[in-house]
Amino acid sequence: MDPQTPVVILCGGKGTRIREASESLPKAMVEIGDRPIVWHIMKTYREHGFRRFVLCLGYKSWAIKEYFLDYRARSADFTLSMSDRHRIDFHNGVDEDWEITFAETGLEAATGSRVRKIAQYVDTENFFLTYGDGVGTVDITALAKEHEQSGKIGTVTGVHPTSKFGEMNVEGERVVEFNEKPTQVTGFVSGGYFAFRREFLDSYLGEPDDDGVWLEHEPLQRLARDGQLNVHRHEDFWSAMDTFKDFEYLNSLWARDQAPWKIWA
Repeated sequence: MDPQTPVVILCGGKGTRIREASESLPKAMVEIGDRPIVWHIMKTYREHGFRRFVLCLGYKSWAIKEYFLDYRARSADFTLSMSDRHRIDFHNGVDEDWEITFAETGLEAATGSRVRKIAQYVDTENFFLTYGDGVGTVDITALAKEHEQSGKIGTVTGVHPTSKFGEMNVEGERVVEFNEKPTQVTGFVSGGYFAFRREFLDSYLGEPDDDGVWLEHEPLQRLARDGQLNVHRHEDFWSAMDTFKDFEYLNSLWARDQAPWKIWA
């Protein structure tokens, strides 16, 4: 896939179920280690060769803009010459060569509506789409290849999430096996790492002024009914940050230097 292919990331969520960590932040800015989760997602895509990002903003969008506007000052040594019009001389740089478009997609817009609103920033035949609250060892290169080879309009990454409940294997009225959480669910669910042909934006997401289109409802359901939705099977690590327990779990992996999604040096 074209290395200029944009990566669209949904960053408008409030994170109400993880309130202990996100009371004053958009969900995408909740940190793993000392970096927001959206940074971890962007690092994953860059490691696979994709550096252009479109962030669909909503709740407290300025927090995301401010973080990246101040990114170099946060990461580098610099000298501030206050007597010379506050000239700043940076003494070292940052590794990222990202190009980021910050798109205000509305405070209450649904996920599909947010994606429809950024159509003007997708200038290639295909684009990636993901949520700003999940990390994993998804092989983006393989996802791109399978998407192109399928000839379909869309490809969704299917994952096995960790069950939040103890699972039982039942025969008749007898429990023959009880697995305490966490265990992997055997079926596939959407892991939120998508690839689409650009026509998805115009043909499946409604009108730009309609804020009520949920990506997970009519657009993806209709795409599947039309036979235009391919699946990239991901059998390895994946986790969403939906609850405070998820926040603690992902941060514990990072603190122990055991984060499977950290594929960069």
